[in-house]
Amino acid sequence: MMSDINTQEQNKLSGEPLELERKFKTHCVDLASARVGGETLSCSDDFFAGMENLLKEGRGIFIDGKFTDRGKWMDGWESRRSYGRDNGREFDWCIVRLGIKGVIRGFDIDTNYFRGNAPQTVSVEACVSDVQPNKSTVWHTILKEVSVDAHSQNMFEITEDTSWTHVRLNMFPDGGIARFRVYGEADVNWNDFVDGELIDLAYIKNGAKALLVSDMFFSDKNNLIMPGRGKDMGDGWETKRRRDPGPDWSIVKLASKGSIEKVIVDTCHFKGNFPDTFKLEAMVSDSDDFTNGAQEDKWQPVIIQTKLYAHREHLFLSEIIPDNTQAFTHVRLSIYPDGGISRLRVFGKTGF
Repeated sequence: MMSDINTQEQNKLSGEPLELERKFKTHCVDLASARVGGETLSCSDDFFAGMENLLKEGRGIFIDGKFTDRGKWMDGWESRRSYGRDNGREFDWCIVRLGIKGVIRGFDIDTNYFRGNAPQTVSVEACVSDVQPNKSTVWHTILKEVSVDAHSQNMFEITEDTSWTHVRLNMFPDGGIARFRVYGEADVNWNDFVDGELIDLAYIKNGAKALLVSDMFFSDKNNLIMPGRGKDMGDGWETKRRRDPGPDWSIVKLASKGSIEKVIVDTCHFKGNFPDTFKLEAMVSDSDDFTNGAQEDKWQPVIIQTKLYAHREHLFLSEIIPDNTQAFTHVRLSIYPDGGISRLRVFGKTGF
């Protein structure tokens, strides 16, 4: 028997579900991701595979021939067989605290590699709570019970504008789910910031969005605005090698219209592949459409083309051209000719 990882082919999206995933990944963030503070709090049962796997990166893997003392090792959340009401559990459930409070636009309930042990149907409830949900918590159904396919990404769109702090994923009657993505938009309470405080407007947890990049061959565009410093070279935005002068670029929608008073460009872990130079521009726009060069004439310089260094956090203050009375909604980071940036921080004030 082979023991290679992913010896069985993954089921990939196509058609309308693929377009829905692209929409979510372009215009939303994963509010439940462990990287932004999402956490599985409790579940009815995770006998075969732990609930914490639900929020991991990727789609989950399969290792042929790998077993634990409880059965087949699976990269997801898997409960024991409950047979419906026979043992007192009508269904299995898992409560997730969102890393970012926000409006939910859709779900990806991925049963990758759960072929003969996927649930028959699922539903999702949500609540707003300042404490860990308990027996008195009032849950609201936001995805009614619906069938799911085994070994598949099951995509669902949500069309309501309520903000939530927690969700409860239910599967009927039992089974396994590899990953759970909660796509949405951050709902930031600006009263949590004191008057005059510099706010990182390019931070995903404050509501920033990485909209469009020229290239993300090696890593995802959203890494640029994630919490903390990158943990390794894969935890950044890195492009493939260009054979022309460049640049590569990334457009970020700021969390709020605001001034730009402090900028950090971090090349953490990028030692032999950091960009030679960078440039930062900004604009004011009520549109997020930058395809095919749209709105190109609106960009104005914030930091002129400037040298970068390997594995370093670069701080820019006096180099910023606009004064603190100017406000912007979007920024564009250009890197020459290519390379990798771990994080971009754009600090400013809101209220314009």
